Amino acid sequence: MTRPPRSLFARRAGSEKPRRKWTLRSLLCRVLPLYLLYFVLGATLPFLSPPTVSDSFRAAWDPAVFEQVGSTDRAALVTDNQDALDVRLRMIGEAEERIILSSFDIRDCDSGRDIFAALLLAADRGVQIQILWDGVSGLLRGGSPIFRALGRLPNVEIRFYNAPNLLLPWTVNGRMHDKYLLIDDRLLLLGGRNTFDLFLGDYVPDALKSHDQDVLVYNTAAGTEQSGAHTVLTQVEAYFQSVWESPYSRTVLDRPPLFPGKIDRAEAELRTRYAALAAADPTLFDPIPLDYAALTLPVEHVELLSNPTGIMRKEPWVWWQLMALMGRAEERVFLQTPYAVLNEPMYQALEDLAARGVPFDLQLNSVAVGDNIMASSDYVHNKQRLLETGVTVWEWFGDYSSHGKSALIDDMAVVGSYNLDMRSTYLDTELMLVFHGGDFSRALEEYLLSTQDHALQALPQGGYVPKEGVEVLPVIGAKAWLFPITSVVFQLIRYLL
Repeated sequence: MTRPPRSLFARRAGSEKPRRKWTLRSLLCRVLPLYLLYFVLGATLPFLSPPTVSDSFRAAWDPAVFEQVGSTDRAALVTDNQDALDVRLRMIGEAEERIILSSFDIRDCDSGRDIFAALLLAADRGVQIQILWDGVSGLLRGGSPIFRALGRLPNVEIRFYNAPNLLLPWTVNGRMHDKYLLIDDRLLLLGGRNTFDLFLGDYVPDALKSHDQDVLVYNTAAGTEQSGAHTVLTQVEAYFQSVWESPYSRTVLDRPPLFPGKIDRAEAELRTRYAALAAADPTLFDPIPLDYAALTLPVEHVELLSNPTGIMRKEPWVWWQLMALMGRAEERVFLQTPYAVLNEPMYQALEDLAARGVPFDLQLNSVAVGDNIMASSDYVHNKQRLLETGVTVWEWFGDYSSHGKSALIDDMAVVGSYNLDMRSTYLDTELMLVFHGGDFSRALEEYLLSTQDHALQALPQGGYVPKEGVEVLPVIGAKAWLFPITSVVFQLIRYLL
């Protein structure tokens, strides 16, 4: 009987070829690079090409809406960090039926604990509480017992918007950047402040704080048959419901823990904190409501601007409407933004506005004081392109970073969460309130003029127009050696900034 021939390897080596042994390490060495490539491509490529506003949206947009009269709203600008915390606590303390809190970033810190202590006592009163939280911040910070102490209550529900899924890398983008507090049918606070110490209270040194603005809106028709007829609160509540009920929002922090001791202790700490706050300042939780009519100014009309609420790339609704309103300006445009990261269509829009001859001033952080390394890096690289648009660029050299997002368009005032960057324009949910009415516009103008006392006009040929009392601050520390590198490297992903 003839034997089958041995393999070439066996004939040479005298034995059968050994089989490869797969170890966990060898599998990871092969699979991990493929996964990382998949993750990077999945998180970036779907957002590479920005969309434009659809013809149907353009056709439906009516500028006359912004000039209506007959609003039942009054408004006040909140610029001080301690006032911003106090008004939140006061509003929560006055809630009777419903509290809606929506925030991009909530943290377990002093101001965060103040707010959740007030929410806990509101829940004790039977108030229904809904908290909508961006999923990235929620996953990073939502494990704290103080949040679970609220989430387990029957009349409190916490939802994360678009919690990232590492198997679906595109979910890391499309953040919820909204920041507002809605109380019953009566009070709204909306602006750019996140819910932690850099924005609220006086718990951190001034050098770590962030300048920002909120707008307090008081519906004078609250509790009447006309309560929702002529107030922006109706628009904000409808927007909230659309995000709350979307398939991208899910309930979290509601499951009973196996070992509730930490959560029980956290709840007790919140109750103790509330008692200390009330003892230190009894006016914060005074059962007699504030006279909001005396604290606010009349407005003719308030309109809400919002982006689409999906998690993928978005039509730039907020950006387009702001540009359309600015394109109708006859006297002045002043735009305040922390950062300026624009693509060519956005640069061209600014050029077109500047070419109209209406004065257009743009204020943003100088790279010396800005706290966003990625956005500041882009400005280092593209500053000249921004200056070439013809708008007058002012750089803020204040004591600490500015986070304000506001605008003046003739007698209209605009305040909200939108940054002049591609992330706010094409990726994130954003909200801006547009106010028609001279009194509130003058209040915002007065505030913005005060910030100009610490800003210098940047010149196209380099340098700044000198101003007494304002020094050009040098770029020092880590920024000094990072910017030459990051200003180039980040150009690869600037559409995500």
